[in-house]
Amino acid sequence: MKRQLRALAAASVLLAGSLVAVAFGGSASADTQICEQYGSTVIQGRYVVQNNRWGTTAQQCINATSNGFEITTLNGSSPTNGAPTAYPSIFFGCHYTNCSPGTNLPIQVSQISSATSSISYRYVSGATYNASYDIWLDPSPKRDGVNQMEIMIWLNRQGPIQPIGSVVGNTNLAGRNWEVWRGSNGSNNVISYVASSAVSSLNFSVLDFINDTRNRGAISNSWYLTSIQAGFEPWQGGVGLAVTSFSANVNGGGQPPTNPTTPPPGGGARCAVKYTANAWNNGFTADVQISNTGSSAINGWTLNYSLPGGQQVTNAWNATVSQSGSAVTARNISHNGSIAPGGTASFGYQGTLSGSYSSPTNFSLNGTSCSRS
Repeated sequence: MKRQLRALAAASVLLAGSLVAVAFGGSASADTQICEQYGSTVIQGRYVVQNNRWGTTAQQCINATSNGFEITTLNGSSPTNGAPTAYPSIFFGCHYTNCSPGTNLPIQVSQISSATSSISYRYVSGATYNASYDIWLDPSPKRDGVNQMEIMIWLNRQGPIQPIGSVVGNTNLAGRNWEVWRGSNGSNNVISYVASSAVSSLNFSVLDFINDTRNRGAISNSWYLTSIQAGFEPWQGGVGLAVTSFSANVNGGGQPPTNPTTPPPGGGARCAVKYTANAWNNGFTADVQISNTGSSAINGWTLNYSLPGGQQVTNAWNATVSQSGSAVTARNISHNGSIAPGGTASFGYQGTLSGSYSSPTNFSLNGTSCSRS
């Protein structure tokens, strides 16, 4: 369903035959129409409004206002069982090397003392879309490319669409109840908070959602908040959808990690991985055991590593395993998501093999490097 699979287009690449004003990285003092695929402009000297059309070749235009933007032209459509056509949005922070003026992002989660935001939407009928507020995080202070963790807040869902993954529970944040989904789009992990009914405006603590995601074991305090975005994912229709106001403020002054350059006892890892393989001339199986070497329980885990060349996962058990190129992502299933201190969780898979066999060497669990056991 998403997104961040595109690179910023060069400013010189314009829609063929377009006679409208096209902005890219400028500053909007009055309403500015943007039709270029990844065109953007700055409003309030603080936020970036971006067209960000990536799922269709059809024309899309937005009108950047002094407080947000409106979709004015949307000719494309996508099947509701696939990705949306675009993510026109407004953001604070850094997105594919495009950073909002004066932003203090990326900032380490442990350094954030407060992060607040407000958003107001205008909705339309007869269209299929979601109104999405996105919070992006990564283990490194990344200013370009795909981040590893995406928090999506679904403030409105219209039509037969659903978040990535599956429902893992409910939680109460920002004074309301949210259905929580968890999954991956193949490029990044996603946790989605879905409102039970349309929310037209929200004034809330972004940090509350970050902390809830951390408490689910998806990130740690050493990760970085890289950007905050709000907009729409349209599948079919959507002209007239608008963000009528947006603000975001992230303040530092939080508590730094204790001795951040000194590894904690136990070799610096709170996890250890035992990887046992059996290979033959054109295939292999692997059994993977994850041990919790820390002092607190792991609730929900994602193991990342790279397979050597010539290896391709074909089926798995006791985990959801996906592979993109050499990168492998393994996620717990319902019965083995919690690992107590000193406890273990195991999964396995079968794969095809071309060439000589070797085992992967570097593993990370929820963004934390693991030792080998």
